[in-house]
Amino acid sequence: MSVPFIQELIAADMLAVDAVIRRRLTSDVALVREVAEYIVGGGGKRLRPALVILSAHALNYQGCQHHELAAVVEFIHTATLLHDDVVDASELRRGNPTANALFGNAASVLVGDFVYSRAFQMMVEVESMRVMQVLAGATNIIAEGEVLQLMNCHNTAIDEHDYLRVIRYKTAKLFEAATRLGAILGGAEPALETAMANYGMHLGTAFQLIDDVLDYSGNNKATGKNVGDDLAEGKPTLPLIYAIKHGNATEAALIKKAIEAGGLGELDQVLAAIQRSGALDYTRRQAEAEAHAASMALTILPDSKYRQSLLQLARFAVTRDY
Repeated sequence: MSVPFIQELIAADMLAVDAVIRRRLTSDVALVREVAEYIVGGGGKRLRPALVILSAHALNYQGCQHHELAAVVEFIHTATLLHDDVVDASELRRGNPTANALFGNAASVLVGDFVYSRAFQMMVEVESMRVMQVLAGATNIIAEGEVLQLMNCHNTAIDEHDYLRVIRYKTAKLFEAATRLGAILGGAEPALETAMANYGMHLGTAFQLIDDVLDYSGNNKATGKNVGDDLAEGKPTLPLIYAIKHGNATEAALIKKAIEAGGLGELDQVLAAIQRSGALDYTRRQAEAEAHAASMALTILPDSKYRQSLLQLARFAVTRDY
């Protein structure tokens, strides 16, 4: 993460989470260790495990199971990355070669399965049926989101409502699970647990929408991605959906052709059409609305430095440039 106040606040917790991650990635199979350690050590924000930690502390949790569950959440995220990069044939993530580019598709898929199964071993050890229900349900919905995204590739007929459904399933669901887990550990009443889950869901949606903006406007050194990567894969994200609807007929036809074909042969023209339509500004406004909804969900939460950090993350979600 790059919010200094939050980093300092939970530094000790995140070191403990990292220790759990390293310990639980242990395997007698050398390739499993090598691939798993490569992807976990790849420079991610560790945002999802941080949400477990912050949410648990915001509910005055005093135990240590939040470290285990934070690692579980990171493992689920890691497994989805391994599988995603194979499906998308991605060669770059966070500015580094993807695991499938280095180790091959078969190794990435199988190690992803290992990381998933290790996550479920760990959640069973917590001995909480409620925790298992949340994580099993979230994992299933994330898988559905992956399939929805696959079905929507090269599909120019998808509308904003359908696209937001993909985001809620594929990305926001794990954010939601992370903040709900913190609330469960803290013994939150049902209304407060729901509020924490809603915070996570809106926060995750805001993060993904800003990722969509950065895909057409970001600095590749900062984002670790090349401009237009989503277009190259034929993914109709919100900036494209908006530009098709609000651009002129020529621009709409151009963007549809680019989505259907994939690749970046007409990237400059597509970028110009996106700019002229105001699609990036619109997508950013939608992200800001999601971040505001996330902040409003926390009005029920008692004030603390952890609540303030959660509010700060909502602001960071829409002001970041990577």
